[in-house]
Amino acid sequence: MSRILVVDDDEPLRYATVKLLAGAGYDVVEAGDYRGALPIMEDGLRLDLLVIDAMLPGVNGFALARMARMKHRDIKCIYVTGFEVPASEAVGPILRKPFADDDLLAEVARALTCGSPD
Repeated sequence: MSRILVVDDDEPLRYATVKLLAGAGYDVVEAGDYRGALPIMEDGLRLDLLVIDAMLPGVNGFALARMARMKHRDIKCIYVTGFEVPASEAVGPILRKPFADDDLLAEVARALTCGSPD
């Protein structure tokens, strides 16, 4: 079973995303910001995918994804945002909020079946 970390400061969206992914059979952990995400990234357990808000307060999603890749070299990333963001910073697809459940599930399946992002 693939383990996914969802990081988003929008609590209702994070809740809905976690529920959707868990309902699809994924092992999902969550955090509201980088402070909550760091201990999960360093807990020694495998992480396969990061679904992350690109515009997190404090440490943005792009920087947090780089940190995650230091511990989990092969981790895949999907960024979600309601803002214009520099696509050149992303090491994975960017989904615009609001997004359809089916679009997220398709991106997750695609990310988890692809090779290393490098």
